[in-house]
Amino acid sequence: MDLHAPSYPWLHKSPLAVGRLTKMHFHGHDWGSVVRGRQVYTEVFAPCHSLDMLSFRHLQEFMPIEKAKEYAAEYEVDADPDKMGEVNKRPALLVDKVPRPYENEALAKFSNGGANPPDLSLITKGRDGGENYIFSLMTSYGRPVPEGMSAPSPTVFWNPYFPGGWIGMPAPLSDEMLDFDDGTPASVSQMSKDVCCFLSWVAEPWMDERKFTSIKLGITWMAVMPFTFYWYKSRWNMSKLRRVRTTKIGRA
Repeated sequence: MDLHAPSYPWLHKSPLAVGRLTKMHFHGHDWGSVVRGRQVYTEVFAPCHSLDMLSFRHLQEFMPIEKAKEYAAEYEVDADPDKMGEVNKRPALLVDKVPRPYENEALAKFSNGGANPPDLSLITKGRDGGENYIFSLMTSYGRPVPEGMSAPSPTVFWNPYFPGGWIGMPAPLSDEMLDFDDGTPASVSQMSKDVCCFLSWVAEPWMDERKFTSIKLGITWMAVMPFTFYWYKSRWNMSKLRRVRTTKIGRA
């Protein structure tokens, strides 16, 4: 039995969203939620799930460059081989991609009971329902198992939004497990919403720029079209409707 995730009013899903009613500036992403979602990912999901398509330099979109450098330095990546051909580790730089939690797929499966945790870079695009599915999945642990159903294994957990109903990942979130810097209460629903917003930004880090470009193109089009129409009617239309007669010249 699988449930279809309900639709939630995500701010970044609006064609032209307004950040807050008191501040009439156009926003695509809820940046406060994206910042908190990055913390949720780092402290909860990063030990198992990778972000292969994210580079540390992308974090400058919502973090000062100094904090982005400090965050990158917490990770270690492979340095260039030395003269002996040995590869050592070095602190990550902004140009580096976020390293994977496991060195290879075999180690990932061994550490997670035979299942390879999926990469989350495009999870909001690759799952039916996107953010709605992820939010529903994160907030639906602990629901009663339907009558007549039993767990196929003691290491799986019931979640009606997961395909098949039984998922090998235990509930990753619990109330007040994190302390947000802005003082937002860390409830399960709040953390689920925040990590969904962060993963949506990871999948489309330039979505806001694309929206603003569309707005600029639309305004430019509306400003140019009246002059183009006037030129067509007053200049080109006369040339188009002009009649040209040809006279056949006979021989002398």
